[in-house]
Amino acid sequence: MPPFIKESINDIIDDDIPDLEPVIDPTLDKQLQPSKEKYSIKIVWRNVILMSALHIAAIYGAYLCFVSAKWQTNLAAFVLYQMGGLGITAGCHRLWAHKAYKARLPLRILLAMFQTIAFQNHIYEWSRDHRVHHKYSETDADPHNSRRGFFFAHVGWLLVRKHPDVIRKGRQIGMDDLMRDPVVRVQRKYYLPLVLFFCFIMPTYVPYLFWNESLYNGFYICALLRYAWTLNMTWLVNSAAHFWGRHPYDKEIMPAENYFTVYGALGEGFHNYHHTFPWDYAASELGWRFNVSTMFINAMHAIGLAYDLKQVSPEMIMKRKQRTGDVPLKGNYGLYHPSTTKIDELKSE
Repeated sequence: MPPFIKESINDIIDDDIPDLEPVIDPTLDKQLQPSKEKYSIKIVWRNVILMSALHIAAIYGAYLCFVSAKWQTNLAAFVLYQMGGLGITAGCHRLWAHKAYKARLPLRILLAMFQTIAFQNHIYEWSRDHRVHHKYSETDADPHNSRRGFFFAHVGWLLVRKHPDVIRKGRQIGMDDLMRDPVVRVQRKYYLPLVLFFCFIMPTYVPYLFWNESLYNGFYICALLRYAWTLNMTWLVNSAAHFWGRHPYDKEIMPAENYFTVYGALGEGFHNYHHTFPWDYAASELGWRFNVSTMFINAMHAIGLAYDLKQVSPEMIMKRKQRTGDVPLKGNYGLYHPSTTKIDELKSE
């Protein structure tokens, strides 16, 4: 979830959503009711200008990669993309938003630093928006509702004011678990200076200090190009992975298994699986295969920094494929295959 650039001082802290959500009558949220407030699209021109400028600068940065940058600078941009990506995938997404595993303090600090490099809003806001996305996927309360089109799901949602349902339902999402984490609280409190340093200053100066690259190249390649690339790889999970690919676990939902996104977003493209089993730390039936984020979590588990890794049993995966997936129509998928007899029975129904 990339940054939503605030328009006024009243929007500086999380769109007026309080630090700790009020107690909500559970009967109010049994099902999503359409907002009675009339909604009309309001373009945030500041965001349009800034996002356009960023992408123009990123294209220029890509040009500099081939004409004037040192190879170490291009490599550094790739490493920073991997670091920022892991801050989103292994950190914000699987650790903080879904609680799919637990992490000891040193790992939480490292992931918070990586997540700040990515500059996609602080952990609290990113996780809150993502929980809303899962609970109200493909409705007006979904921040990047893919039913509003590919462009909206990819970047358009950042260029307009939020739908009232996004804000209304966001207030009802429990977030007190994150506010008990001092890492989340500190990062949220000092987010602006932290993101200025980790996303822009540090990537610009590291090439200059360590291999005498120009500050010009460091800024355009390691800061702006790397930042724009990371944003778009994250956006593809919201867009491409909701439009193209198989639905082996649940054919009734839009999220799909999209392999381009698997590689670009460090393992997050197994999206039909993830929306079916959001608590699985691997976010995939395939475990570590093609999944840099899962490899990273496994490595942290091996040295004792990650623990209580949650996984879905093979039996549950096979039953879900048989019951709601596209396996009866398109054939087996993944590691765990339902019996051929059962598939034939489902085809004949």
